[in-house]
Amino acid sequence: MSKLTNATGSDRQYWGVIPVMPGQQLLETAKQMEDLGYTGAFSYQVFGPPFIPLAVAAAATSRLQVASGIAIAGTRSPFETAMAAMDVDRISGGRFILGLGSSAPTWTRDIFGTPDYKPITQMRDTVGAVRHIVAGAHQGLEPYDGTYYKASFRELKPTDPPVRTHIPIWIAALREKLLRVGVEIGDGVIGHPMWSVDWAVDQMGPVIADALSQCGRKRDDIEVSIWPWMAINEDRGQAIEDARGTVAFYASVSAYESFFAAHGYAKEARACQGEIEQGVDVEALKQHVPDEMVETFAACGPMDEVAEKVERYWQVADSICPTPPIWGLPQDKVMAYAEALAGYVHLQNT
Repeated sequence: MSKLTNATGSDRQYWGVIPVMPGQQLLETAKQMEDLGYTGAFSYQVFGPPFIPLAVAAAATSRLQVASGIAIAGTRSPFETAMAAMDVDRISGGRFILGLGSSAPTWTRDIFGTPDYKPITQMRDTVGAVRHIVAGAHQGLEPYDGTYYKASFRELKPTDPPVRTHIPIWIAALREKLLRVGVEIGDGVIGHPMWSVDWAVDQMGPVIADALSQCGRKRDDIEVSIWPWMAINEDRGQAIEDARGTVAFYASVSAYESFFAAHGYAKEARACQGEIEQGVDVEALKQHVPDEMVETFAACGPMDEVAEKVERYWQVADSICPTPPIWGLPQDKVMAYAEALAGYVHLQNT
């Protein structure tokens, strides 16, 4: 049987998520992912920076790529982001990818305490500054005069030479505007885990193609990574119930209302937002999310059914990062879903 291919006709690649966990467990998880044939491991930023678990995973492996998926671009100086990227690239021997995202203002402003900024302008600024620093910090830097980031580097002493003077940057996007920016200035784009199959293929696929044409790039110039929520469970009803909290959590974010409205779930999203105003109660949020809404954004059920549901993503994706439901679930259940996904990836690679 011929091997299945991705959107560009190459072999399909599978990534996984590696969260913060006790050191020995993190080491073993990274090694297992490499042995199972994962292309790479992402670590995401919800609270702390994603570079710490990635450094451990990099040191524990020799082939596994490691990537921030994502580091929130506006929560730290681009100089610190560039230095962290070079550190992990050095630890990994050149296997690091810097994934950047903008997050939502209610998160960056109200939790991290960053000033208000225009996300797209700030993303362009961050990418430009990071590339400037990575390419030249070992030689001495010319001043950088961006919209949000300005630095003279007058007293900067040259750093050690980096492993690579160009570290790939992938930009995460939920909707069209930031996706276009990612295609224009990034080495890759990351589809938000909430991308439904129809959104990814019918809405965002044409945007990627048009954005490439507009900026004179070819499809091979970028990597497209999509992160489908996948709840593999022989009990399909339980899988839907376990994924409900994750969908409800994202529906409660006011900045995402238009995205849910585009899928026909504006009323449900507003109801979830109303619950959040009373305090974060996952069970209260879940009551506003019907089964059909869960299944719009998450593939739920036995492995063969889930595999069939996510197949269409490959019309757009070079790689996918199967992602387990997490919100409102105990850690042992999250790990059970993660193990099921590892089994799925191993089966796809054999």
